Amino acid sequence: MLRVGADKIWAEDSGGSQPPLLLLHEGVGDARMWDPIWDELTASFRAIRYEVRGFGRSPEPSEKFTLLADAQSVLDQLGVGSCHVAGCSMGGLTALEFALAQPDRVRALVLLAPGIGGYPYPEQPELEAQYEALAAAGDQDGLLRLSLQQWAAAGPDPLVTDMMRAALRAWAGEEEFEQAGEPTYDRLGELRVPTVLLVGDKDEPGLIASNEAAAARIPGCELIRMPGVDHYPTVREPRLVLDTILRHCTG
Repeated sequence: MLRVGADKIWAEDSGGSQPPLLLLHEGVGDARMWDPIWDELTASFRAIRYEVRGFGRSPEPSEKFTLLADAQSVLDQLGVGSCHVAGCSMGGLTALEFALAQPDRVRALVLLAPGIGGYPYPEQPELEAQYEALAAAGDQDGLLRLSLQQWAAAGPDPLVTDMMRAALRAWAGEEEFEQAGEPTYDRLGELRVPTVLLVGDKDEPGLIASNEAAAARIPGCELIRMPGVDHYPTVREPRLVLDTILRHCTG
């Protein structure tokens, strides 16, 4: 457990002298999303993963915080200067903020269905109303079904379901204490770090559109489309994700 401000977060560091690789999880999961490729990654990298305040094994937050500051704190406490960064969804959003805020610390970016701060996502009032009604009724099973319908369109999976159920418990604290980071969409052209972006064709249509627009703005970005993949790429296509990280972050 690492101290971040007044709170603590769970972190794992595989150690060793290999190039460091920071792994940032999605907001509909936790650090277990890296389990399908963790062993292979630790064979080639000093892999570091942690869970955002309130997610997974990290206690609930008790103060305002930003995702970027916590990521920087983790690296600082572990003595990591620069590293490769792989981030999914919420983690991809943090990875982009980090690469823009401290470009000298990021060696390469692997973005998996990343959130794009400042992108004009389309509003979905009907879907938001469904979420609000289920939350007001305290219907956790209903919230789980709706969330899986939205983000796990590739079908049922035990790890996906368990991570989603755990993430639901974290969202209240996230909404109360997490502060938005700096928008990145209009600054993507400033990136000079080697970047690859992967997005599945079963993901949210608005998310897919944002990723395609982002990839077009990032200089030299490689865009990989993943057939049959939703918002859980490391679960659905672990080999493709692993091979992409190995190819992009070594040599």
